[in-house]
Amino acid sequence: MAWVDATSMMMLDWTRRAACLDLDPELFFPISMEGPGRSQVEQAKHICQGCPVREPCLAYALDTNQAYGVWGGTDPAERRELNLPAGPPRENVPARPLRGGR
Repeated sequence: MAWVDATSMMMLDWTRRAACLDLDPELFFPISMEGPGRSQVEQAKHICQGCPVREPCLAYALDTNQAYGVWGGTDPAERRELNLPAGPPRENVPARPLRGGR
């Protein structure tokens, strides 16, 4: 019997209850976020609205930095905003010039 850690078991548990389980994954991973892909994203988000595991799905996507697809009702741009570090904005410090004028 293969060893499975607790995290893997928890992941398997919530994914088996997902509203998207029996749907075409391509709906949640459109080729582009523009044009016809935008319609797919909106359809996928609509499915996520009523999903019983929307929160753990979004948490998984944020924890694992999922850069593509709709996860937990969010698109990649929305997840990037959610993953921004909390606290005051960082101060921009200009780079020092290279030696020799390069």
